[in-house]
Amino acid sequence: NIQLQNKYREIERQEVSYELTGSDNPDIAIVAFGCSSRISKKVVQIAAEEGIEVALLRPITLWPFPSDAVRDLASRVKSILVVENNAGQMLFDVRYAVEGRVAVEHYGRFGGIIPTPNEILEKLKIMLDK
Repeated sequence: NIQLQNKYREIERQEVSYELTGSDNPDIAIVAFGCSSRISKKVVQIAAEEGIEVALLRPITLWPFPSDAVRDLASRVKSILVVENNAGQMLFDVRYAVEGRVAVEHYGRFGGIIPTPNEILEKLKIMLDK
């Protein structure tokens, strides 16, 4: 068991992969993977055109999850929106990484219904007004 735990810790140190794009000085952040991240990239672009500073963290590996990167991002934003095409499985990973430092909300769809960039942007605006 100890040998396996050491192996898992080494994998977590060596194999975490993610992409961080968008604003260098964000007010709010999105965490999204897969096709949700591609939609969220458009959200970041539209938001920037409207003067809203948004960062996007796209986990490339979901295990090991980029908890340190999410935690660092949480220290620089007012809140985080997790965008997923599922019922919120990654939401728990983000909340665990954030450790209650900022509000974490979920915008999820499933059943083949894909959110539009404008729908996600509206959710970000609501979060910023809180």
